[in-house]
Formats: sequence, C-alpha cells, structure tokens
Amino acid sequence: MNITIIGASAGVGLETVKRALDRNHHVTTLSRSEINLPSHSNLTTLKGSATNKADLIKSIEKADAVIVALGTGKSMKPTTLYSDFAKLLVEVQNETNTQIPFLVLTGFGAGESGQYNGFIMKLFFKFLLKDVYADKTKMEETISNSKLKWVMVRPGLLKDKPLTEKYRIENKLYKGINIGGINRADVADFLVKQAENPTQLNNYVSLSNK
Repeated sequence: MNITIIGASAGVGLETVKRALDRNHHVTTLSRSEINLPSHSNLTTLKGSATNKADLIKSIEKADAVIVALGTGKSMKPTTLYSDFAKLLVEVQNETNTQIPFLVLTGFGAGESGQYNGFIMKLFFKFLLKDVYADKTKMEETISNSKLKWVMVRPGLLKDKPLTEKYRIENKLYKGINIGGINRADVADFLVKQAENPTQLNNYVSLSNK
C-alpha cells in the first residue's frame, strides 16, 4: 500500500519510514530536513513543510493512509506547529473530502491523559513541556472534531531501543493506567500496522512497553 509519513526525518517518524519499508510498503515522506536513509525503490522523499498547503496536498494525493509524526526536536519552547498543521489538514479535508485514515502521533500527557500521569511526570510536564503539549492538545481537538478518519496515538516516554513488537495498547483512560516508556521502534510498528488495518479509528490510544 501507499503510506505517507509527515515529519519523517528523525525520531518516531524516521523509525516509521524504516518499519514501513521493511513491511514492503511504498512510502512518501514530507519533512523540512533531509532523510538520512539509503535510497530505496519504494521510497519517495519530498522536502517541504506540513503547514504549506501545496506541500501537504502533494504528499497525500496518492496515499492509502497517512502517518503524522511531527516534532519540534528537543525544543520545549511554545509552538503552534501542531495546531497550525491540524487547521490546514481540516481545510484540505473539507476541500477534497479525503476518506483515508490519519494516524496522528501526540504523546501521553496530551488532552485528558495528562491527568493520569504520575506525580513526577506531572511536574515534568508542568514546568518543561506545558506549552508544547498544550499545542498538541489543540491538534487533537481540531482533528477529532473534524470529518477526518483519525487515530490519536499517545506513547509514553520515548526510548531508543530495538523493536520488540511487545507493547500495551490502551484505548481507555483509567486510574492506575501507568503508561511508562516505549521504544520508538515499537511506536513505529503500531503506526504502520494501524495504517495497514485501522482497528482503532476515532480512538485515543496510549502505548507502553510495560
């Protein structure tokens, strides 16, 4: 199938490209930076911005599913990247009536999930990640209130360890949910498998290796 990955140059996005290629998909990427991967017959890379309408439309025009893995690197400064992208995506959907699924990476701590973090993580979010996650929450709200087909993916603390394919999938929030760390490669695995078979449409999915 044809999978578009937006925000593919680093982190979970880059791992998702690798995983999708490993599973024999045709991958189109959209990112502002070059993707540090060997050339591949199934890989088409587009350099551009997810908040540029022409770039966004071009990247998704042949897609059967779209994975959104936008990120701001290690920056904890206030941003409007996520909410700006969401507004543009809804605008494009209204114009094209696209029915393909969008798998959207946010993080455990966005929206209502922030209330289910442990004490230490709540402090971490309050003093360091508050602004970034406020914008991720806006992205979630904008997309979930649209006519798009979506899955919100909220991994716990991201780790750079090998693929295990062993991780918890929670689509309800409950007291003691205890979402811990998860390997970026495992988040990528979940995203690609949901692109193949979107069983969690209109769900907020929390991911953890334990």
